Amino acid sequence: MAFDLSGRVAVVTGNSTGLGKGIGRALGLAGARVAVNYLHQTERAQATLEEYRKAGIETVLAQSDVTTLEGVNRLFETVETSLGEVDILVPNATCDQPQRAVEEYDWQCYQTMIDFFLKSPFLLTQRALPTMKQRKSGRIINIVSEVFHRSVAPFSAYVAAKGAQIGWTRSMATELAPTGVTVNMVAPGWIPTERHAGDPPEQKQAYLDQIPIGRWGQPQDVGDATLFLASDEASFVTGQTICVNGGLTPW
Repeated sequence: MAFDLSGRVAVVTGNSTGLGKGIGRALGLAGARVAVNYLHQTERAQATLEEYRKAGIETVLAQSDVTTLEGVNRLFETVETSLGEVDILVPNATCDQPQRAVEEYDWQCYQTMIDFFLKSPFLLTQRALPTMKQRKSGRIINIVSEVFHRSVAPFSAYVAAKGAQIGWTRSMATELAPTGVTVNMVAPGWIPTERHAGDPPEQKQAYLDQIPIGRWGQPQDVGDATLFLASDEASFVTGQTICVNGGLTPW
């Protein structure tokens, strides 16, 4: 079977909801054991855990703050004890993403973005690498965003942090290629999930009108792209970005 992840263990951070939930489901349906990572919403995470189990996915609940070293260590200890050593790492956890003119941001907002999109992938990768290098095999897939490629404004805090994440990922891909660990990116467009329930309908329609394929993306679309990069079929692919946005960034 193509894209068979049987026997692999995946960590997808922030996957109790939204795109992360879809990514974890895609990896799990391909045979991976997938933890459910969350920070605050225990009831929502428990519901995702049950959904994964009903789909036949071996899973465990892993509460932790992945922007801290203590939280990352706690996550890996839970996963390694219950599911095994991590083969696939998908830094996906996100924070609020306010759109403001640059004069209206404060540095704390910038710092929060950096913590989620640069510090967290760095800490997670450091924790995952020893066993990946030992096995000469591993997949790190950062969930970035089209906002960097499209220079979206007024959104400088998020765009800057995502740009840093993209640059860091490319450097990691080159550094880790000789070890057997690939490092790639999936860059979703605006895919409405639970967090977008209150977004103005006119903004949604304006974005939808720009999508060449002519439909909204779904979490499964992001999950399927991530699944390919996590698979053996992508063993010669590293340092690359798959834009999952219906053609809005065709390069």
